[in-house]
Amino acid sequence: MPTAPSDRDPGTLRRARIAVSLQFALYGTILGTWTARIPAIKQHLELTDGQLSVGLLAFAAGAIIGMQAAGRLVDRLGSARLLLPIVLADGLLLVSPALAGNLVVLVACLLAFGTAHGLLNIAMNAAAVQTQRAWQTPIMSSFHAVYSVGGFLGAAIGGLCAYAGLSATATFAAVTGLVAVTAVPTARWGLDADAPQAQVRPDRTVAPLPGVTLLGVLVFCCLVGEGAAADWSTVYLRDSLGSTPGFAAAAYAAFSIMMMAGRLVGDRLTRALGPVRLVRASGLLAAAGLGVALLIGHPVAAVAGFGCLGAGLACIAPQVFSAAGSQDPARAGQAIARVASLGFLGFVVGPIVIGAAAEVTGLPAALSVPAVLALFVAASAAALRPRPMAAAVSPAAG
Repeated sequence: MPTAPSDRDPGTLRRARIAVSLQFALYGTILGTWTARIPAIKQHLELTDGQLSVGLLAFAAGAIIGMQAAGRLVDRLGSARLLLPIVLADGLLLVSPALAGNLVVLVACLLAFGTAHGLLNIAMNAAAVQTQRAWQTPIMSSFHAVYSVGGFLGAAIGGLCAYAGLSATATFAAVTGLVAVTAVPTARWGLDADAPQAQVRPDRTVAPLPGVTLLGVLVFCCLVGEGAAADWSTVYLRDSLGSTPGFAAAAYAAFSIMMMAGRLVGDRLTRALGPVRLVRASGLLAAAGLGVALLIGHPVAAVAGFGCLGAGLACIAPQVFSAAGSQDPARAGQAIARVASLGFLGFVVGPIVIGAAAEVTGLPAALSVPAVLALFVAASAAALRPRPMAAAVSPAAG
């Protein structure tokens, strides 16, 4: 019989938490490094903006394919069995775009890289939900905070390598080595490394679990805000408000820093407020902060507004992943895959929709979309209340 999570000794639990945290950090580092060296790939292959967009679309398509495939794999094999091969594949495939000789090969490489990245997203979040269940206290936000730290680390590695004149191939190879030396020693620290994950029972179908689609919509709304901040915050300050390029960059910096800070305190807030009250308050903070800043229309207010947006969105996705994965432990992978896919779709599609709306209404009005969606999240926070099947393993709802 597999050991029940609550029966694990403290040392096992600590090692499991460290192992999952490292997976989140590596996931962020890989993505941050890739993003930082995209210009080098574009220059090396002499791509136009449109051609580069085709490659980036292939990465996005691969990620969604990987997320969809990962759900059942995780439920049948267990996250700990999958994490090591997937993170190693993600690290190795990071190198492949730098070796591509033309656009067609680049698209194929990015499709494969995106697929591995999507697989890793679901496997590590499923492992995080299982680890939180074993700890019997909210720790999900800390994992997502480590992901943010990894993203900063990856961007720093990529930027420093570019400054030093190193090729994208050398940069990616160094990160691949970092992934290997970090992931391999901790490969067997996962909680289900010594016992199979609960199997999906034959009478269970792939039909959506109750409420999972709504949870996915909430993550979609959050990721629209993240994508908008990443793609449009600097443009808004520079073009709409007339700030200097240097100060314009402060908007996304404020968003990122406040999101990481929010996730660092997210677990304590969850214990104090419960997930429902926390998500409700977070959505209101994001909506009010960005909305008021857009009404004021001043660069300083805009930086503060995007900071509030980051702080407000920080704790929502971790709570939603936790709620989705806890509804039915035997199908946690499928639930997380559905939620993550909708969220990633929001990150990709949201900035495009905002750009199209800006052509009609202007960018300040178009940027109200994330604020409205944050209000919807606040109004729908009750969706995170644990259902009877999951009540024993989920944090208390607010």
